[in-house]
Amino acid sequence: MSTAARSGVRRDDGAGPLKRVRSALGDVTTSSPARFAIIVFSGLILITTLLLTLPIARAGEREWTPLVDALFTAVSAICVTGLTVVDMATHWSVFGNVVIILAMQIGGIGVLTMASILGLVVAKRMGLRAKLVAASDTNAARVHAGPVSESQAVRLGEIGTLLATVALSAIVIELAIAALIIPRLLLEGFDPWSAIWMGFYLSLSAFTNTGFVPFPQGMELFAADVWMLSVLSIAVFLGAIGFPVIFALARWVRERARLSVHAKLTLTTTLILLGLGWVAIGLLEWGNEATLGGQDPWNRPLTAGFMSMMTRSGGLATVDVGEMHGSTLLVMDMLMFVGGGSASTAGGIKVTTLAVLFLAAVAEARGVKDMEAFERRVPVDVLRLAVSVVLWGATIVSAASVIVLHVTQEPLDRVLFDVISAFATCGLSTGLTGPDLEDPAKVVLAATMWAGRVGTVTLAAALAASQRRQLFRRPEERPIVG
Repeated sequence: MSTAARSGVRRDDGAGPLKRVRSALGDVTTSSPARFAIIVFSGLILITTLLLTLPIARAGEREWTPLVDALFTAVSAICVTGLTVVDMATHWSVFGNVVIILAMQIGGIGVLTMASILGLVVAKRMGLRAKLVAASDTNAARVHAGPVSESQAVRLGEIGTLLATVALSAIVIELAIAALIIPRLLLEGFDPWSAIWMGFYLSLSAFTNTGFVPFPQGMELFAADVWMLSVLSIAVFLGAIGFPVIFALARWVRERARLSVHAKLTLTTTLILLGLGWVAIGLLEWGNEATLGGQDPWNRPLTAGFMSMMTRSGGLATVDVGEMHGSTLLVMDMLMFVGGGSASTAGGIKVTTLAVLFLAAVAEARGVKDMEAFERRVPVDVLRLAVSVVLWGATIVSAASVIVLHVTQEPLDRVLFDVISAFATCGLSTGLTGPDLEDPAKVVLAATMWAGRVGTVTLAAALAASQRRQLFRRPEERPIVG
């Protein structure tokens, strides 16, 4: 008898711990998709940070990048924010830029969505567990334990089709935008290789709403270029409306299927905010010689419209935001805080959250019980979720602003703008972020970007001590509000 047999040890014991780890991960995935999302998300940030600290990732002297700067850049890339503390056009080597590009792509599509797509490609099928993981990345309501209503934008049975739409639309849109940008860069005088890689970099940065720019002089090079600004605005818009809306539009084109309330609310609210921001920025900055006032009159509406679109979460700027009036910064604060569509590459509390709050206010003013939109009733639990998102978002922004104000001693309007930009993963900056920013402030802004991209609902569900359903109800008593 062998030693293994006499000792009673099984030959496949080595697989025991591995199986237990896989089982534990599976339990976390199904019981708490929120915690699983945060674990994976944070792990990718850590890996990206370590890669960016390496000398091979830095151009020039090949020195180590300071850990805080690498962390800030990694979070900004994975969270598709676009805030920077180093010169993105000159600091990173080819290896560093490749790492950043991959981080932007993964962060833009969504960490769990990307994992689900890869799993679908490898296994050619999706089990219930994989569908739950992917669904939690496209619908904040699914991060809670327990049943979830299927009367929503994307049903669980459609997750496989949605993932295919996400992958296909991302590839097609990014390639199409790059094809429109590259010839313009060639006409500007860039050599073919630089035009190709910068075109793809800028296309990816715009569609994922990141806002990184590969040009040392920034986007001011194209401040009066109608073609370039229009193409980039379209890319940001498509990224900001969200993959569920793109999925719904694709079904509408293919099958003439009815657009969901989510899709209609997202498109309507986005266009309204874009128009309001366009008019407000144009009027407030028209006479400011440091921004719109220094441009030709015909170019000022173009710049105002472009900057309004960038507050969706695009982060590209053709004027110095730090030179804008305080009134304009406040308008942009509000637009950035709202952000783009749910399950999109944009950040913020999301346009549908604002729309639901508006519907609730209208219903209360009219004295009716139900919230209604496009001949459909919106359930009350959606309002509770919207209120939760706004309160958590405001709390994060307030706490971060207080800390950064104390550390930097900068004016409130500049600090508030950059903190909201970090939370909304927008990337516009008044100039607060940069090489001179204190390390504690960099860490706080990085944490704010992380919280904004993870999502307030996901974060709250992950931090909850228990997700068990309450089996009793207490007596009702109404406090006085208003």
